[in-house]
Amino acid sequence: MSQLRVSLRRLCSAQTSRIRCCVGNLPRQFHVAPGHHSYTTSSSPPIRDEQDAQKIIGQKMRKAWTQSSQFPDASQAKDFEHGKQVTVHGFLARRRVKHSKLVFADIQVDNGPSIQITSAFEEPGSPEHKVSTMLRMVPLYSPVSVTGAVVKLHGSPSEAVEGAKPVTDTFLHGVSRVDLNLDSIQPLNVFPKDIIVSDGVQFPPSARHLQIRFSKPLRSRLLARPKIGFQLRQTLENLGFTEVETPILFKSTPEGAREFLVPTRRANMAYALPQSPQQYKQILMASGVRSYYQFARCFRDEDLRADRQPEFTQLDLEMSFATGKDVMNTVETLISELPTALNAQFQVVNKGDDHYPIPRRDSASADNTGEGLGSRWPNLPTPFLRLAYQDAMSRFGSDKPDLRIPFEIKRVDQVLPAEFVSKITHLEKPVVEAFRFRPNLGEDGDLGPVSEFVDNFMKALPPALAKSADGAPVPLIYNSKKPLGGLSSLGYDGVEDLTNGALGLEDFQDLQDGDILVFQAREDKPFQGGSTALGTSRNLIYQQAVSRGLLPRDFDLKFLWVVDFPMFTPDNDADPGQGGHAGFSATHHPFTAPLTPADVELLATDPMKARADHYDLVVNGIELGGGSRRIHLAAMQEYVMREILKMDDKGVDQFAHLLEALRAGCPPHAGFALGFDRLVAVFTDTDSVRDVIAFPKSMKGEDLTVKSPSKITEEQLKTYHLARARKG
Repeated sequence: MSQLRVSLRRLCSAQTSRIRCCVGNLPRQFHVAPGHHSYTTSSSPPIRDEQDAQKIIGQKMRKAWTQSSQFPDASQAKDFEHGKQVTVHGFLARRRVKHSKLVFADIQVDNGPSIQITSAFEEPGSPEHKVSTMLRMVPLYSPVSVTGAVVKLHGSPSEAVEGAKPVTDTFLHGVSRVDLNLDSIQPLNVFPKDIIVSDGVQFPPSARHLQIRFSKPLRSRLLARPKIGFQLRQTLENLGFTEVETPILFKSTPEGAREFLVPTRRANMAYALPQSPQQYKQILMASGVRSYYQFARCFRDEDLRADRQPEFTQLDLEMSFATGKDVMNTVETLISELPTALNAQFQVVNKGDDHYPIPRRDSASADNTGEGLGSRWPNLPTPFLRLAYQDAMSRFGSDKPDLRIPFEIKRVDQVLPAEFVSKITHLEKPVVEAFRFRPNLGEDGDLGPVSEFVDNFMKALPPALAKSADGAPVPLIYNSKKPLGGLSSLGYDGVEDLTNGALGLEDFQDLQDGDILVFQAREDKPFQGGSTALGTSRNLIYQQAVSRGLLPRDFDLKFLWVVDFPMFTPDNDADPGQGGHAGFSATHHPFTAPLTPADVELLATDPMKARADHYDLVVNGIELGGGSRRIHLAAMQEYVMREILKMDDKGVDQFAHLLEALRAGCPPHAGFALGFDRLVAVFTDTDSVRDVIAFPKSMKGEDLTVKSPSKITEEQLKTYHLARARKG
């Protein structure tokens, strides 16, 4: 109680500076100091006891609360007619004082047109003068309630006035800007002076609320996200899919990624957050649900990067009596209908290097804010290209190839001299591959920028490439003024054989000054994993060339399917696999079906050669999602787990619920999981999913806005039967 008395005395006796938010007959507002809130004024009467002090505090809080919470309702769309008085709620975004008697200001509203208010007066002391003074004194960025007479509706007001349905209850469709003559303005919570706002400001992650509010690209992308989700949901409903929610509190099963565990008050018992709803949706197929979908929250304890979060959203699908081709056709329908829906609601805006969507009602004022209107979302022809895993790896060095890159990888060791090969690798009998990259030269044909580009590229090579045991990439620049065009390290015969236009080497014919040839060696063994060293170099060179203006930026969306993956992949240190003892794991997950009857036979004779009915959707080098046809026969599923993956009884028992569902006459089925965060990032033109998530995690998996995860207390450890690990 003594601490409470001290706090009350300090609270009631503090002398603070104040922001006067209102003028005329409006009372003083309380001051909000950084880090604490104080309901005090310099005119506080003497305090006789604690009860008196509490009464004064209560009165001041009531007064402040009344001023900030009692305000007129916002007007409805039908009220926005010329000369009619309306009320708008929003943030005071911009103020322009033309002269002492004329002020303009903008009100920022969410999902609506721009609002411009005008305040003018002739006689000092008049009601108009008081309103103008109030407008000048309200701190910018404060939430306000504004009332005024409609002067003009910009855009297509005729369409609105004639009774077209409004997009929202507040604003008419077709109106891009509303001009009001100000009658009154009421601040609802003053914006503090210690928060500095400027054009393009970057707030720390702990102030994510400010970044969302003051970053138009971020706010626009977050606005586009639910629109994309709505269109996907609408298409699925039209196709006869049923939305089913599955539990978040699941159990730990070895599907291939690390899980998050949720302890319970029952000793030695824990839930696991689902990596995906994979097992539930297969059980739904056995339940008679023909076509299922949901926007599912998924959780994986993985190393993070720009396109990965520990918790994420995926659009999850499953179809019974279906094959992989049926699922791919459905997904193509989903994706191909998005551009039409987005073009109807949004316009792409170019602002510097950033490109993002804004609602079409806002596009009329885009040029006035330094923004230029960009292109529309292009139509996406179907069917998408389908490329086998082996072809993707050999032509592009990646299982998620970027088809915008205007050069492919070719095998060239058959025409290279042994002396050159020995200089670029210590491998015996390696495979050597290369690609030719043709940068845009200036009108003078100066090769200096090309040489500088190559030098910078090699200096900035990631350690995995620069220190590769197979050897680093070797770039050569073609220069007709040099002996053998600058390719002398290949020798005369090597240059001749490489550039004579032989089958498969057409890319190296007719070389031009400035062409960059990049060579890389690798072991002569079957492809495995997601990329080769040269495939990684290919992507890096393209990205850096675009950023330096040596190649034009390509905004096209190049979708394709990568299919015919190997069914199993050798174990590595990065992925936990399925917990078996075979030395390899399922490439996709252990429920994936073989591709053909021949691949079914290989399960028993040579499983590492078996291909899976597994398909990945890729666009511009980004894997948007993956799916597969499932094993729907319980005996075959158990055989894969026990005899191929070498899972022990305990491991197989973790999937007993799924095996039992398959045994109960489960029909053939196939499915797909679409990374919704990545999809939104692609269609709103950003490289990071953090730009389309309101409160993303950091690279350490932390939510810096609310400071999570938090430390476990001793009481919590006791409640959940946990103990701290001993050091050392």
